[in-house]
Amino acid sequence: MSLPTPELHTARLKLRPFADGDAAPLHALHSDPQVLRYWDSPPWTDPARAQRFLAMCRRMEEEGTGARLAVERGSDGAFIGWCGLVEWNPDFRSAVLCYVFDREVWGHGYATETVRGLLRWGFDTLDLNRVRADVDTRNGASARVLEKLGFVREGTLREDCVVDGDVSDSWVYGLLRREWRPVKGR
Repeated sequence: MSLPTPELHTARLKLRPFADGDAAPLHALHSDPQVLRYWDSPPWTDPARAQRFLAMCRRMEEEGTGARLAVERGSDGAFIGWCGLVEWNPDFRSAVLCYVFDREVWGHGYATETVRGLLRWGFDTLDLNRVRADVDTRNGASARVLEKLGFVREGTLREDCVVDGDVSDSWVYGLLRREWRPVKGR
């Protein structure tokens, strides 16, 4: 069963399927060590990595296991990051949330706005009951985004990842349909 990647709009953003032209900005995003300092893989050095990522997004859509969307700013069409609901399980009505943003846009509410729009689609269209997100315990900004949206910290995965050679713990967050409070606009 395929899962067509939607095009979603928020007050300031457009969330859309990835296009081949996104390879260069995607590579730039994932090659920034500051952006990936809490990510579970090192910064990209090979531009072909972006093409493999885009191919994985298409395969995920075809297999119906999730959707990853490019995020562009409405005012100028600039690629500012991406988000996704992956590991979609229609039987359990669950998925895992992920997102990455260019550091030039940090602190402007784009992550919160993006995730809110994506969750609206997940709960309304995919009929999700639960969304999970994992966050490196050192990434307070990402934890605040999730908590603003109603996610509850459910536990800690000890020494869950190795980030840039450092063993790292992760917090597990969950949001249930009955706890979801959509807000109009941003």
